[in-house]
Amino acid sequence: MFKLNLKIALRNILKNRVSSFINVTGLAIGLAASLMLLLYVSYELNFDKHSKDSDHVYIAMSNVKDESGKIAVTFDGTPTAFSPVVKQGIPEVRYISKMNYGAKRLIAYGENTFKKQAKFAEPDLLKIYDYEFIAGNPKTALAQPKSVILTESTAKTLFGTNQALNKSVKFENQEDLTVTGVIKDLPENSSNKFDFLMPWSFYEMVNENARDLNWSNYSYITLLMLRPDADVNLVNQKLSNLVKRYQDIKFSQPQFLFPLSKLHLHGKFEAGKSVGGAIEQVWLFIGLAFGILMIACVNFMNMATAKSERRSKEVGIKKTIGATRGSLIAQFLIESVLLSLFSIVIALALVEAFLPSFNSLLNIKMEITYFNIYYWVALLGIVLLTGLAAGSYPAFYLSSFNPVQALRKKVSASGLFSISIRQLLIIGQFCFTVLLIISTLVIYKQIQYIKNKPLGSDVNTLVEMPQDGMLVQKYDLLKTRLLASGAVTSLCQSSESLIHHNSFFKNAEWPGSTPAQRNIMFNRVATTYDFIKTNGLKLLSGRDFSLQHASDSVAVLVSSSAVKTMELKTPIGTSIKIGGQDKTIIGVFEDYVWDSPYKSSTPLFIYFNKENTGTITMRLNPENNLHQNIETITKISKELNPSYPVELRFTNEVYEMTMEKEQRLGTLSNIFGGLAIFVSCLGLYALVAFSAAQRTKEFGIRKVLGASVTNLMQLLSWSFLKLICIAIFITVPFAYYMMNKWLQNFEYHTNISWWLIAAASAGTLAIALMTLSYQAYKSAVSNPSEALKYE
Repeated sequence: MFKLNLKIALRNILKNRVSSFINVTGLAIGLAASLMLLLYVSYELNFDKHSKDSDHVYIAMSNVKDESGKIAVTFDGTPTAFSPVVKQGIPEVRYISKMNYGAKRLIAYGENTFKKQAKFAEPDLLKIYDYEFIAGNPKTALAQPKSVILTESTAKTLFGTNQALNKSVKFENQEDLTVTGVIKDLPENSSNKFDFLMPWSFYEMVNENARDLNWSNYSYITLLMLRPDADVNLVNQKLSNLVKRYQDIKFSQPQFLFPLSKLHLHGKFEAGKSVGGAIEQVWLFIGLAFGILMIACVNFMNMATAKSERRSKEVGIKKTIGATRGSLIAQFLIESVLLSLFSIVIALALVEAFLPSFNSLLNIKMEITYFNIYYWVALLGIVLLTGLAAGSYPAFYLSSFNPVQALRKKVSASGLFSISIRQLLIIGQFCFTVLLIISTLVIYKQIQYIKNKPLGSDVNTLVEMPQDGMLVQKYDLLKTRLLASGAVTSLCQSSESLIHHNSFFKNAEWPGSTPAQRNIMFNRVATTYDFIKTNGLKLLSGRDFSLQHASDSVAVLVSSSAVKTMELKTPIGTSIKIGGQDKTIIGVFEDYVWDSPYKSSTPLFIYFNKENTGTITMRLNPENNLHQNIETITKISKELNPSYPVELRFTNEVYEMTMEKEQRLGTLSNIFGGLAIFVSCLGLYALVAFSAAQRTKEFGIRKVLGASVTNLMQLLSWSFLKLICIAIFITVPFAYYMMNKWLQNFEYHTNISWWLIAAASAGTLAIALMTLSYQAYKSAVSNPSEALKYE
């Protein structure tokens, strides 16, 4: 029976080539889009879940209270003194490791010199993560201070092979390190990626802040692994009591542990509690994936039921000669699953073809693992579910025909079941389409709103580069030569880039400050001269750092929000303390965006310090050719610092990177929203074609009686357009509510204008009308004599 049904299914597919092609194409596009989105969803859901004990790995988070005692900020920074205290005081902690945030640092072997992502960590990190060691012993790899672990790709870059154990490399052109381990490259969806890893004991040798155990410098990450039987809530209670001994808990909320595998997707905190984050986008993409697949399945159902009149005689004859309803259902379901199988093959080819572009677009690396049995089980499941879902309604509908009525052909478009369900499917299909169009427009408007929002600094013609190697000692010479060359009009050195988010501190003191105010979190940047001038900041009062004032070595510039936070009426000349050192405010500047453009920035101090370096910022000369300016900077920098590559980046591009998540959402919405609209229109076109074919004789008679082409086009189009109008009416309030709720996630956001809703509605109608018009016109201008010969 199965073999017979299979033959019949293949014959029907070949007989109805056009409808089969539309069905297979629509399903293939829907499946390809859904697979691509679900592949991305899987990538996001598996973030930081590569360790076999990832369920027991936690990251220490810190809460910061405002003056009223409410938790204002939650972030992943911890003080240097935190790790040793926790290690000794909480027995449930199995392993604990401090890490820095990481940065690109120079590593060299002979003439092979590269800047790679570097991190420092305590040895327990190798027990928290089960890295796959190609060479070396994980128990001793970070035991000696001057040692280094390389990833396989870094080892091959430096040595041409992964056989690098016990070889010597030079770090930052200063220290010789011995390679004590080579590990497999880390997964892309890991939050703690590096190209080479060095011991924390070495970090303490090269960074005085790392060896200074205190409770005020929150510039480091702490990872922990708890024992399998540990209760994290109980551990957090113990942690709270433990930290009370070292911090003024009245004004400062103690640290707490949060699952590392959840931080990427649930990293938005309010009042110290996780309230979501990127997981909202993941749910959105899951909905988008199944929405597109639903549209493709709806197309299949509509096409099958539209063809019901042509297959009614087949059903009637089979029932007359004894076919049961069950055998008819099986036949139609096999036909549906077979079409789904053809579609999944085409869909896989489409995914393979477009996956590299998709990876490039999202700046990630995903791949299909064909040798994974679970992958094939999932694919088979998708084929069966899609085939059964798409074919279930047509199968049960067609098999329900009364044989007498079927042979008399009285089943076409009669009854509630055959018409209303199809109309409901079309309405549901276009509800999703309208929702996608409105969502895409709102996301685009929000991105444009943030792009056009004043940054508080003039980033045009602003370029920055790392202050590496000899550029620290030769900064003054670099400044003199660059200014003399005319390539730049000003430049400055600072500890942080103009865009940064990891230099927080507290315990600042000023006249009249209360214990609560001394626990307010501030941000700080160390710099020397021309910081305000170079970055194009607006000075509200006072002055910039100047060579004319020797006292500027203990001077500080403050943001307007810092003045407001400290409640200073006359800030200029006020003495304050930062890290126990006396400073004098000499200038107040207007707030600028130095962290996320979606929220207000933490109050900022700019203090004078020649030793704390990191970034050189330059304002290009607008009177010169841009390419010429870059060439001059590159040439002079390379002459003064030959061991390091020159890495220049435009500051406006750095700002755009802060909007990467929303831009990614907008891009995916555009692409897959467009695919959803295309699949919807494909199905709509097919339905109009079948509707026109069923009404051929009617149109012929109407033309003979004097109906115009316009009348016939309206007659054929209106029945579909009114369904789309109903979809718009249903969807607009829901879309408005959902997207307005999404916008509330941002402190700075646009609003949903009436014209946006009108544009989305008009766009949907226009797309539908264009889809309908061709087939409607083709039917309306057909020869009436041919129409009357129909059947």
